Amino acid sequence: MAAVPHAIEQGKTTTGVRAASRLASLDAFRGFTMLWIIGGGALMGGLQALGRNPVLDTIVYHLNHSEWQGLRYYDLIWPSFMLMVGAAIPFARTKHSPIESRHNLHLRALRRAAILFLLGSLRTSISTNTPTLVELSSALQPIAVAYLSAHFLSFTAPKVQAAAGAAIFAGYALLLEFVPAPGIQAGSYVKDLNLVTAVDLAVLGRAHQGGWGTVLSTIPTIATTIAGLLVGELLISSAPHRKKIAILGIAGVAGVILGSVLGLWIPVIMKLWTASYGILATGWACLLFLLFYWTIDIRNFRKPAFPLAVIGMNALAIYMGKSIVPLSRIIGIFTGSLDAQLGTFTPLVHAIAVLAVEWLILYWMFKRRIFLRA
Repeated sequence: MAAVPHAIEQGKTTTGVRAASRLASLDAFRGFTMLWIIGGGALMGGLQALGRNPVLDTIVYHLNHSEWQGLRYYDLIWPSFMLMVGAAIPFARTKHSPIESRHNLHLRALRRAAILFLLGSLRTSISTNTPTLVELSSALQPIAVAYLSAHFLSFTAPKVQAAAGAAIFAGYALLLEFVPAPGIQAGSYVKDLNLVTAVDLAVLGRAHQGGWGTVLSTIPTIATTIAGLLVGELLISSAPHRKKIAILGIAGVAGVILGSVLGLWIPVIMKLWTASYGILATGWACLLFLLFYWTIDIRNFRKPAFPLAVIGMNALAIYMGKSIVPLSRIIGIFTGSLDAQLGTFTPLVHAIAVLAVEWLILYWMFKRRIFLRA
């Protein structure tokens, strides 16, 4: 981990456009996505505790993962991060390519992937209280694998990248549809009775509770990251904003339609990262990012997005920090003592206090130009 100045602060130029203007929306989108992990969901739950209504009930419903089949907003968080990981690669290449050889760029990518993978091990070990090296259901380890794959693909033509992403989704779909496992028929998507779970048991000797796939389901995450790579290459190109918006919109809508249609045959299951889910979620992630890109970079609403950017610029720090420092429990010592006075407001006050402390820590880091990355 290293403290580094962030491009949004530096305002460096790349290929004739300011990198900061492109990364502003990425930081805000990353911050918005991370917000729900670090306490946004608890905040909505606190509001719901004051009185239920259809709007809050719908929001809270979508801030939890689907039990098995289906798609909720919370199921889009991981694909959104994968998309942003891929989108950041062209900016990093543009920044380092003039002064570093391809060999050094590969070494940098290998080091970063290794650090992310080990941080995933650390986070899982802390949360389970058991030393664990491999836990691919933890977001950081699949991100490490997908990032490294997309990095090497970034040296190829966009058509090759797109073909690779499509081949991964198609190959994965065919794998689950036509390859059986001992005691499990081909094409089974039943929870705990599918090829993904069988491979986890065979390779790792364990299956994740809740039906989360790990070994095989890491493969399609690479395709979503490749989609992000294509998005990043589009953003740093000299194409006019109108063309970029059109391409992002068409790609997003096409992903949503194709994923929905494919879902008629292949169930949309995040925990297996089925091809229908991967394509559908990638499409929605593109559309969500497009909203941020249009609002922040095109319409220049940067000041309102600043609180989200502060979170996004240190997403890794707060993600790991929540595992290492139990802020919620510590703050609960103080908010819990006010239960009698606050009554039903207690969950809401606690959620606000946790988010406020987390944000202030990140703001303190921002002001001191401390940005943690692998």
